[in-house]
Amino acid sequence: QVQLVESGGGLVQAGGSLRLSCAASGFTFSNYAMGWFRQAPGKERDFVAAISGSSATRNYADSAKGRLTISRDNAKNMVYLQVSNLKPEDTAVYYCAASTSYFGSARSTDYPYWGRGTQVTVSS
Repeated sequence: QVQLVESGGGLVQAGGSLRLSCAASGFTFSNYAMGWFRQAPGKERDFVAAISGSSATRNYADSAKGRLTISRDNAKNMVYLQVSNLKPEDTAVYYCAASTSYFGSARSTDYPYWGRGTQVTVSS
């Protein structure tokens, strides 16, 4: 069955950086665009970044544009999110998701498969 498992979250000081990882299995990974979303306590789940199956296109949320890098390794069925210059506002549970749209999307409804999330906490 389809499985997405996030890792790499934790407690980080403001100004630092981290890289989140998502291991995928149970589907033809390269045929799916991949995305990252995040959800802060009491708030809606927001789009963060997406990458097409071939890595040809990448999309980022305006709220953190310039501090994000999404990448993938199709040979390893892995997708990554690097966040630089972390801010307290980045504190959230980060979710990895797979989309049936090859070129990706910023809409959560376009992602039928989701991981269980990894917590990122940024201290000030």
